[in-house]
Amino acid sequence: MKDYILKIKNEAHNWENASPIGAGSIGAMLYGGIAEERISYNEETVWDGEEMDTFVPDYREKLETIRQYFLDGKLYEGEKWAYDNFDENFFEIKSYEAAGELLINMHRDGECSGYERFIDLKRGIFTVSYEKYGKKYFRESFASHPARLVCTHMTCDPDMKGAVSFARENIKKCEISIHGQEATMNYVCATASSGNLFKFTVKLVTDGVFERMDETVGYVGASNLYIYVSVVTAFRDPSLDTMKYISEASRGYDELKREHIDDFSAIMNRSDIAIGEENKEIDNMSVGARLKRLTVDSSAEDPGMIGLYFQFGKYLLVSSSREDTYPANLQGLWSDGIEAPWNADYHTNINLQMNYWPSDVANIQETADALFSYMNDNLLPGGRRVARENYKAGGAVVHHVADIYKFAAAADGMWGLWPLGGAWLAYHMWERYLFTGDKNFLRNTAYEFIRDSAVFFMDTMFEGKNGEILSGPSTSPENSYLVDVDGKKKYVFLTLSPTMDIQIIGGLLDFYAECEDILGIDPDGAAKARSIRSKMPKMKVGRFGQLQEWIEDYEEFEPGHRHISHAFGLYPSAQITRKTPEYFAAIKTTLDRRLSFGGGHTGWSRAWLISLFSRLKNGEEAYKNLRALWTNSTLYNMFDNHPPFQIDGNFGGCAGIAEMVMQSHEGFISLLPAISREMNDGYFENLLARGGYTVSAQWSDGKIKELTVIGDGEALIELPEVQSESVLIDDQGRKYNADCRMVKIPCGKYYFS
Repeated sequence: MKDYILKIKNEAHNWENASPIGAGSIGAMLYGGIAEERISYNEETVWDGEEMDTFVPDYREKLETIRQYFLDGKLYEGEKWAYDNFDENFFEIKSYEAAGELLINMHRDGECSGYERFIDLKRGIFTVSYEKYGKKYFRESFASHPARLVCTHMTCDPDMKGAVSFARENIKKCEISIHGQEATMNYVCATASSGNLFKFTVKLVTDGVFERMDETVGYVGASNLYIYVSVVTAFRDPSLDTMKYISEASRGYDELKREHIDDFSAIMNRSDIAIGEENKEIDNMSVGARLKRLTVDSSAEDPGMIGLYFQFGKYLLVSSSREDTYPANLQGLWSDGIEAPWNADYHTNINLQMNYWPSDVANIQETADALFSYMNDNLLPGGRRVARENYKAGGAVVHHVADIYKFAAAADGMWGLWPLGGAWLAYHMWERYLFTGDKNFLRNTAYEFIRDSAVFFMDTMFEGKNGEILSGPSTSPENSYLVDVDGKKKYVFLTLSPTMDIQIIGGLLDFYAECEDILGIDPDGAAKARSIRSKMPKMKVGRFGQLQEWIEDYEEFEPGHRHISHAFGLYPSAQITRKTPEYFAAIKTTLDRRLSFGGGHTGWSRAWLISLFSRLKNGEEAYKNLRALWTNSTLYNMFDNHPPFQIDGNFGGCAGIAEMVMQSHEGFISLLPAISREMNDGYFENLLARGGYTVSAQWSDGKIKELTVIGDGEALIELPEVQSESVLIDDQGRKYNADCRMVKIPCGKYYFS
């Protein structure tokens, strides 16, 4: 398995180009400065706000009034009534905040030679090196999940000198103490409006001399400076006890580093995707230079970027989401200042879900444990309360934004009247079961969330005039359509049973019923779900041959909209496949139309297109969108650029690369279903397939040369089209013929002839 080093040749001049490290709950952005190093820290529960009372009197009655307008065909009037009578019932959540910054003054100027800034993605180690005054300077940092510390080591000949200070708004208390060659800096801070307290503790260790200068700690005569940072919030520990983590520093930097590498690399080393032969000249370039090369020269190729981008996506998810943390938010773990873009919240109308698209297939499943815990511990109780109080319904409902305070209500305006967030998230639990077949997980972790998500819609859906069971009012995130009003076109957000509703709710009822069949808990619930499902509207093909976005073939207000919500049924769901040829053709037309009107203009939207075209078995279009993701929506530190930075595009792109080389959603394992000509040679190792399989393959000229499938029993394999009459030979010399590209083989290792 290759090493992957993300290389940058200059210090960061703004936060968006700094380098991230993370341990799930705590992390940092490092600028790699020369005159001054700037390290911006985050702790995942430094979040403004508090738990809110989200009860809205007459909420359901108002919804039923809006619903009746739409049933009567009065679309614009219904939306206008909603704006006039409902708009004040939307809530707003507060922002996730940065914990603060350490500023380390080192040199009089930023001149140096031989500068390099690296992240070792497999080991989770950040380094900076350069020469100045004829001396070599070296810095190294990592965020330790076992120790819950961010650790930094600075070294040079024994004449380093400088000063360490802390910067943050709303510092309530500062204590600095120096004892010989150790110094401790303690800061109690508060969030912007709610005054939520947290403590930021820095332990400094040197072989030189410390001196205090007001609220700064200076150091002189040092060849080594060690910096250990812990952050604890009152949300997690009212005592603000950071010392239980800072005390881990007594074990020493080297031991903490070894422990961190063992922990981090154990996850990162599981899977790999590598395309083409190594090109040392390109691989040694900075990532910024590689991206610029692809941008200015449309004929330039960089197959190594595919594996690097895949591993960077894994790196970010492992760094921002672990089994005992909160899930990755809109910026993963990393955020600048006290007002983050979109509050760096949990957007549940695609963004939180996209964050976890790689977790199963990339074989880093423990990253999604944070999501499942959050769903059960936060969204489920919050969603039950909103369902009960506002909708007068059973089950649980989650709208389009959430935070760490169990918020699940409608927020931010009319586009927030979308109650499908929890239902979409339930798919992640069902997918985990499809990948593992783990009935204990299904029963003990997934069942209640899936059941309550289904029960909510079974309690709130209603019969339309033609006998169909409908949902709404809802939206097709975050698009709108045009209606004629007195000869003028007006846009409308709200609707009944948009296609995404039909897909998400229909699929949810399907797999909820399957859960009941498997677990035998509530057969009546399964029967009710199947009955409602059978009466729901079907997806429709519109006048352009496209899959309709709404229940009627409305004209789109923004035909190049960043969301392609009705593509949910193709990916991440599997309701549209080659087995549904009419819809399969229609969704292709939908994607082509979206792109022809300028779609894919945000990072996450472009990333989604990679997987969508992969599911259409169109490798050339998948790769074209992958390349566009790099050249149009990737910053020079490899962060996804919405703009501004939004991490879901990194995760969506990572999952899309895996989808290009292997799929398993159609009931079998499909090898190389969507590779482009740039990907004709390569390998992947230890990707996960549904059914409990771990798969590795090596190929040349688009043909599989070696295949390993680990699992129980037999596996059904679809080979690439160019390999339709191959002979598989296992490691004991037994031969298996591929009939029409499909072969059923015992799990094991195979060669092809």
